Amino acid sequence: MSISRRGFLVGLPLMLAGCASTVPEANYAALPNEEFPLKAVSLDRIKPELRRQEVAYDTAHPAGTVVVDTPARRAFYVLGEGRAIRYGVGVGRAGLALAGNAYVGRKAEWPSWTPTLNMQRREARYRKLAGGVPGGPNNPLGARAMYLYRNGNDTHFRIHGTNQPESIGLAMSSGCIRMMNHDVIDLYERVKVGARVVVIQA
Repeated sequence: MSISRRGFLVGLPLMLAGCASTVPEANYAALPNEEFPLKAVSLDRIKPELRRQEVAYDTAHPAGTVVVDTPARRAFYVLGEGRAIRYGVGVGRAGLALAGNAYVGRKAEWPSWTPTLNMQRREARYRKLAGGVPGGPNNPLGARAMYLYRNGNDTHFRIHGTNQPESIGLAMSSGCIRMMNHDVIDLYERVKVGARVVVIQA
């Protein structure tokens, strides 16, 4: 095999990692150029129904909208013309999840995190983190965060990555919408600040 062809094939997973590829492995290939490089994720660690993929999706919401279907543990980035990118997500425990409309007020890569006062009041373990957690592999917001706002105000809910990939598909967060780090990077690149987010609870 020629050097140029070998180089193309080695680079192919990286080029496809930001796309909803028809090759599932490419969506979860290693991302060595991240500030905190991400290893490839083996597909046997992700249930097929939770893997990122382009799907048929009939909706009245315009292209660019993010729809979070909380009961189904899925998020959809609307492409338009009856198509969407589907992602598996983790959602908030009963009584803690966001519902209704919001918009992306800001975005951050490898964000820092400070538990809200409500979280600190609710659980003692969060009080130890009141000073905040810097961005990085040990941060619960993972590789990216999209901050959800209403009427110019931060709701304190986020769509974010996670350092607990086993939580995807479950309802166990303090209300935020969790995604695999590879998936949240993909969504982050697609979503614009100001994009509408619709969270369906039932």
